[in-house]
Amino acid sequence: MNKIDETVYRLIVAIILISVVSISGYYRRKADKESEGTLSRKKDGPVMMMVIKIGGLILWLSPMIYIIYPEWMSWSKIGIPDFIRLSAIGLGILCVGGIYWLFSYIGSGISPTSATRKNHILVTSGPYKWVRHPLYTVGSLTFISFGLMADSWLIISLGILAFIIMAIRTSKEEENLIKKFGDEYIEYMKDTGRYFPRLGKRL
Repeated sequence: MNKIDETVYRLIVAIILISVVSISGYYRRKADKESEGTLSRKKDGPVMMMVIKIGGLILWLSPMIYIIYPEWMSWSKIGIPDFIRLSAIGLGILCVGGIYWLFSYIGSGISPTSATRKNHILVTSGPYKWVRHPLYTVGSLTFISFGLMADSWLIISLGILAFIIMAIRTSKEEENLIKKFGDEYIEYMKDTGRYFPRLGKRL
Protein backbone atom coordinates (compact mmCIF):
# COMPACT_ATOMS: atom_id res chain seq x y z
CA MET A 1 0.00 0.00 0.00
CA ASN A 2 1.66 3.25 -1.08
CA LYS A 3 1.82 6.43 0.96
CA ILE A 4 -1.01 8.19 -0.88
CA ASP A 5 -3.40 5.28 -0.35
CA GLU A 6 -2.48 5.06 3.32
CA THR A 7 -3.14 8.77 3.69
CA VAL A 8 -6.64 8.25 2.33
CA TYR A 9 -7.32 5.55 4.93
CA ARG A 10 -6.03 7.82 7.69
CA LEU A 11 -8.26 10.66 6.48
CA ILE A 12 -11.34 8.43 6.43
CA VAL A 13 -10.58 7.08 9.91
CA ALA A 14 -10.23 10.68 11.11
CA ILE A 15 -13.56 11.74 9.59
CA ILE A 16 -15.40 8.76 11.09
CA LEU A 17 -13.72 9.20 14.48
CA ILE A 18 -14.60 12.91 14.62
CA SER A 19 -18.18 12.15 13.57
CA VAL A 20 -18.64 9.50 16.26
CA VAL A 21 -17.08 11.67 18.99
CA SER A 22 -19.22 14.66 17.96
CA ILE A 23 -22.48 12.70 17.98
CA SER A 24 -21.70 10.96 21.27
CA GLY A 25 -20.46 14.15 22.94
CA TYR A 26 -23.51 16.15 21.89
CA TYR A 27 -26.05 13.64 23.20
CA ARG A 28 -24.12 12.92 26.41
CA ARG A 29 -23.88 16.64 27.27
CA LYS A 30 -27.56 17.04 26.43
CA ALA A 31 -28.42 14.11 28.72
CA ASP A 32 -26.42 15.64 31.58
CA LYS A 33 -28.24 18.97 31.18
CA GLU A 34 -31.68 17.37 31.03
CA SER A 35 -31.14 15.15 34.05
CA GLU A 36 -29.42 15.39 37.43
CA GLY A 37 -26.01 15.97 35.90
CA THR A 38 -23.01 13.78 35.20
CA LEU A 39 -23.13 10.32 36.78
CA SER A 40 -19.99 9.20 38.58
CA ARG A 41 -18.23 6.09 37.31
CA LYS A 42 -17.72 5.14 40.96
CA LYS A 43 -21.12 3.49 40.73
CA ASP A 44 -19.43 0.69 38.75
CA GLY A 45 -16.95 -0.05 41.53
CA PRO A 46 -13.23 0.82 41.74
CA VAL A 47 -11.94 -2.11 39.67
CA MET A 48 -14.33 -1.65 36.74
CA MET A 49 -13.87 2.12 36.96
CA MET A 50 -10.09 1.72 36.61
CA VAL A 51 -10.43 -0.79 33.76
CA ILE A 52 -12.80 1.52 31.86
CA LYS A 53 -10.63 4.61 32.40
CA ILE A 54 -7.32 3.04 31.40
CA GLY A 55 -8.81 0.81 28.70
CA GLY A 56 -10.86 3.66 27.30
CA LEU A 57 -7.81 5.92 27.08
CA ILE A 58 -5.81 3.27 25.20
CA LEU A 59 -8.80 2.48 22.99
CA TRP A 60 -9.34 6.07 21.85
CA LEU A 61 -5.64 6.84 21.51
CA SER A 62 -4.96 3.92 19.16
CA PRO A 63 -6.79 5.27 16.06
CA MET A 64 -5.57 8.78 16.87
CA ILE A 65 -1.97 7.59 16.81
CA TYR A 66 -2.62 5.88 13.48
CA ILE A 67 -4.04 9.11 12.08
CA ILE A 68 -1.23 11.37 13.32
CA TYR A 69 1.80 9.08 13.55
CA PRO A 70 1.07 5.98 11.42
CA GLU A 71 4.67 4.82 11.63
CA TRP A 72 4.18 4.25 15.38
CA MET A 73 1.55 1.61 14.54
CA SER A 74 3.48 -0.11 11.75
CA TRP A 75 4.57 -2.93 14.09
CA SER A 76 0.92 -4.04 14.41
CA LYS A 77 0.30 -4.46 10.66
CA ILE A 78 -0.81 -7.92 9.55
CA GLY A 79 -1.23 -7.47 5.80
CA ILE A 80 -5.02 -7.22 5.56
CA PRO A 81 -6.12 -7.46 1.88
CA ASP A 82 -7.16 -4.25 0.16
CA PHE A 83 -10.73 -5.39 -0.47
CA ILE A 84 -11.23 -5.96 3.28
CA ARG A 85 -9.77 -2.55 4.14
CA LEU A 86 -12.08 -0.97 1.57
CA SER A 87 -15.07 -2.89 2.95
CA ALA A 88 -14.19 -1.59 6.40
CA ILE A 89 -14.81 1.95 5.13
CA GLY A 90 -18.41 0.98 4.44
CA LEU A 91 -18.68 -0.63 7.88
CA GLY A 92 -17.34 2.51 9.52
CA ILE A 93 -19.83 4.72 7.68
CA LEU A 94 -22.68 2.40 8.69
CA CYS A 95 -21.50 2.62 12.29
CA VAL A 96 -21.68 6.43 12.20
CA GLY A 97 -25.30 6.12 11.06
CA GLY A 98 -25.93 3.52 13.75
CA ILE A 99 -24.42 5.73 16.46
CA TYR A 100 -26.66 8.64 15.45
CA TRP A 101 -29.71 6.36 15.24
CA LEU A 102 -29.32 4.86 18.70
CA PHE A 103 -28.40 8.14 20.44
CA SER A 104 -31.34 9.95 18.86
CA TYR A 105 -33.68 7.34 20.34
CA ILE A 106 -32.25 6.87 23.82
CA GLY A 107 -31.81 10.62 24.30
CA SER A 108 -31.38 11.68 27.93
CA GLY A 109 -31.35 8.03 29.02
CA ILE A 110 -27.74 7.56 27.95
CA SER A 111 -25.50 6.88 30.93
CA PRO A 112 -21.70 6.53 31.29
CA THR A 113 -22.17 3.93 34.03
CA SER A 114 -24.26 0.84 34.71
CA ALA A 115 -26.59 3.01 36.84
CA THR A 116 -29.77 4.49 35.39
CA ARG A 117 -30.68 8.16 35.51
CA LYS A 118 -33.54 9.31 37.74
CA ASN A 119 -35.56 10.50 34.75
CA HIS A 120 -34.69 7.48 32.59
CA ILE A 121 -37.51 6.28 30.36
CA LEU A 122 -37.45 2.78 28.94
CA VAL A 123 -36.93 3.08 25.18
CA THR A 124 -38.25 0.22 23.08
CA SER A 125 -38.33 1.82 19.64
CA GLY A 126 -35.75 2.46 16.93
CA PRO A 127 -32.77 0.12 17.34
CA TYR A 128 -34.00 -0.69 20.86
CA LYS A 129 -36.94 -2.50 19.34
CA TRP A 130 -34.56 -5.36 18.50
CA VAL A 131 -31.45 -4.87 20.67
CA ARG A 132 -31.17 -3.81 24.32
CA HIS A 133 -27.59 -2.54 24.17
CA PRO A 134 -26.86 -1.48 20.59
CA LEU A 135 -24.22 1.04 21.65
CA TYR A 136 -21.88 -1.71 22.81
CA THR A 137 -22.25 -3.54 19.53
CA VAL A 138 -21.98 -0.55 17.21
CA GLY A 139 -19.23 1.08 19.26
CA SER A 140 -17.08 -2.05 19.16
CA LEU A 141 -17.71 -2.52 15.44
CA THR A 142 -16.59 1.07 14.88
CA PHE A 143 -13.18 0.37 16.39
CA ILE A 144 -12.92 -2.93 14.57
CA SER A 145 -13.52 -1.02 11.33
CA PHE A 146 -10.72 1.37 12.33
CA GLY A 147 -8.41 -1.59 12.87
CA LEU A 148 -9.30 -3.10 9.51
CA MET A 149 -8.75 0.20 7.72
CA ALA A 150 -5.47 0.75 9.56
CA ASP A 151 -4.40 -2.87 8.99
CA SER A 152 -3.71 -3.10 12.73
CA TRP A 153 -4.31 -6.18 14.85
CA LEU A 154 -3.88 -3.95 17.93
CA ILE A 155 -6.87 -1.71 17.16
CA ILE A 156 -8.99 -4.70 16.16
CA SER A 157 -8.09 -6.45 19.43
CA LEU A 158 -8.88 -3.34 21.47
CA GLY A 159 -12.30 -3.12 19.83
CA ILE A 160 -13.03 -6.74 20.72
CA LEU A 161 -11.69 -6.26 24.26
CA ALA A 162 -13.91 -3.19 24.72
CA PHE A 163 -16.93 -5.29 23.79
CA ILE A 164 -15.93 -7.98 26.30
CA ILE A 165 -15.53 -5.42 29.11
CA MET A 166 -18.91 -3.88 28.36
CA ALA A 167 -20.45 -7.36 28.22
CA ILE A 168 -19.11 -8.04 31.71
CA ARG A 169 -20.73 -4.83 32.95
CA THR A 170 -24.04 -5.50 31.22
CA SER A 171 -25.38 -7.90 33.86
CA LYS A 172 -25.14 -5.23 36.54
CA GLU A 173 -26.67 -2.68 34.20
CA GLU A 174 -29.65 -4.93 33.51
CA GLU A 175 -30.08 -5.62 37.23
CA ASN A 176 -30.44 -1.85 37.73
CA LEU A 177 -32.91 -1.62 34.85
CA ILE A 178 -35.02 -4.43 36.31
CA LYS A 179 -35.04 -2.63 39.68
CA LYS A 180 -36.23 0.54 37.98
CA PHE A 181 -38.75 -0.84 35.49
CA GLY A 182 -39.65 -4.22 36.99
CA ASP A 183 -41.82 -6.55 34.91
CA GLU A 184 -41.82 -4.09 32.02
CA TYR A 185 -38.09 -4.63 31.49
CA ILE A 186 -38.33 -8.37 32.08
CA GLU A 187 -40.94 -8.63 29.31
CA TYR A 188 -38.80 -6.42 27.10
CA MET A 189 -35.87 -8.79 27.62
CA LYS A 190 -37.93 -11.73 26.36
CA ASP A 191 -38.45 -10.13 22.95
CA THR A 192 -35.03 -8.61 22.32
CA GLY A 193 -31.43 -9.67 21.97
CA ARG A 194 -28.82 -8.29 24.32
CA TYR A 195 -26.33 -7.20 21.64
CA PHE A 196 -27.73 -8.58 18.40
CA PRO A 197 -31.33 -8.93 17.11
CA ARG A 198 -33.11 -12.10 18.16
CA LEU A 199 -34.26 -13.82 15.00
CA GLY A 200 -38.02 -14.13 14.62
CA LYS A 201 -38.79 -11.56 17.33
CA ARG A 202 -40.53 -8.18 17.03
CA LEU A 203 -40.22 -8.05 13.25
